[in-house]
Amino acid sequence: MLSIAKPISADLMADSVSSEMDQLRRENARLIGLLEAHGIAWRSGEPAPTEPAPFGEGDSEADPAKGPSSTQEKVTLFRHLFRGRDDVYALRWQSNSSGRSGYAPACANEWRLGICEKPRISCRDCNHRELLPLSDAAIYGHLARDHTIGLYPLLENDHCNLLAVDFDEQDWRDDARAFLRSCRELAVPAALEISRSGDGAHVWVFFEEAVSAREARQLGAALISHTCNATRQLQLSSYDRLFPNQDTLPKGGLGNLIALPLQKEARLRGCSVFVDDDLKPYPDQWVYLASLQRLSVAGLQTLIQSATGGAHPLDLAFIDEEDLETPWKQRPAPTKLSGPLPSTLNLTLADRLYVERSGLPQPLLNRLIRLAAFANPGFYKAQAMRLSVWDKPRVIGCAENFPQHIALPRGCLEPVQTLLREQSISWELVDERHHGSALELMFAGELRAD
Repeated sequence: MLSIAKPISADLMADSVSSEMDQLRRENARLIGLLEAHGIAWRSGEPAPTEPAPFGEGDSEADPAKGPSSTQEKVTLFRHLFRGRDDVYALRWQSNSSGRSGYAPACANEWRLGICEKPRISCRDCNHRELLPLSDAAIYGHLARDHTIGLYPLLENDHCNLLAVDFDEQDWRDDARAFLRSCRELAVPAALEISRSGDGAHVWVFFEEAVSAREARQLGAALISHTCNATRQLQLSSYDRLFPNQDTLPKGGLGNLIALPLQKEARLRGCSVFVDDDLKPYPDQWVYLASLQRLSVAGLQTLIQSATGGAHPLDLAFIDEEDLETPWKQRPAPTKLSGPLPSTLNLTLADRLYVERSGLPQPLLNRLIRLAAFANPGFYKAQAMRLSVWDKPRVIGCAENFPQHIALPRGCLEPVQTLLREQSISWELVDERHHGSALELMFAGELRAD
């Protein structure tokens, strides 16, 4: 009796082919990385690969006004700006069946039969993991082919060459532009990039030389605080969207990664490109990259202090002593807030303290919100022990926005009154607390002699 095989559906075949192609591409990148890591030429007639010369120091210098012309110049410029760890990089993966995606360190043994045991054993726990170094070929594949590279910005000595701030909230467009304005006001050269998804943005700051990740993150926090105080109230979670994401490298880890820009597939969708203030892409991305200035590390602490008027970069009322470099020094006296201030405010004391928003200027609104925020001790404890700080917010905020009011914990009443007094603002306090109903109770127990 003959049996007829059931035809394979077109969708199933397409998924199978796509999965196989993805695996072949990753295998190709792995093999190229191995060849370049051992100095073996793999292109026909190509000399052994060498480390690219810094931009402007090669045999054929590129004019910044015209941008790099050759492929090698473009790769060199890209690596000159986006510098992180060279001994490891991450590749993006995506499941065709579930749609899930993520990044994993590029490994020479990935999917090798008899060696790689994914998914039964994770890469972190694998004894056969052989991380691939970041090469020109890998960068070229990111820019001109179809894989996406994730950069680890935190170096092994707890330094970094760049700072990136991620904006992905609902109002990311206005938030990113406000942050960029603060950078310009403080003479910090910065570049705005639409993220890979198109639903967020990254602001990049490049340093002339490597700086400690702590200083870089202090700069990012100071710029966020300056933005909140001057133009726009950003989410306190913005302090957790800095790259590098830690001051020190977690023990046994690589730190957080960030997707590199200008990936081919995303670029064709109008994403992962650098844009102007109107969020319109620059006509020539390479000319723009060649024109970018890098921030001098000289006077970096002075810049951080000027961004927040001498206050701590987090600009909070309550700072954990572990985050203070000089906890023995007295904090600067409160300064008069800039701009017009209201003569009086309406305060309502109920389940919380409600402050009327009408006529509330941005600097005063920011100060009120920060009265109800404090540095998370759990974050500093994990960081001091070189543990991962993932899912541990640096700042805990207890304020809540309502259409016509700002709600603060009732314990903030006295600090709010002190703030208003310092700014010569009077207030009217209405007590709307429910005092409850008196109960008439009688004790029905029997007391023992002892």
